[in-house]
Amino acid sequence: MVASTSDPQVNMVLENIETMVASEGGTLELVALGDTSLHVKYLPGVNEECPECVPTRESVEMFMTMSLKIHAPNVTEITVDEGPPNV
Repeated sequence: MVASTSDPQVNMVLENIETMVASEGGTLELVALGDTSLHVKYLPGVNEECPECVPTRESVEMFMTMSLKIHAPNVTEITVDEGPPNV
């Protein structure tokens, strides 16, 4: 489970995105949260039967950006780094 922040709206977004990536075996790690910035590390899952089902780093960043625009508009700088597959 991704670490909690002091912002409940950011927590909700992180939990929702983590649920999405966890369905394919991936994880999210909170790196840092600033007043206007969020930095996470995404470890993609592996699905040999449906590799295209595993969200890309770009799609995770897009979902996170769109969700934060709605639920935590103060966070305008989103960085998603990708680590090795979570096998």
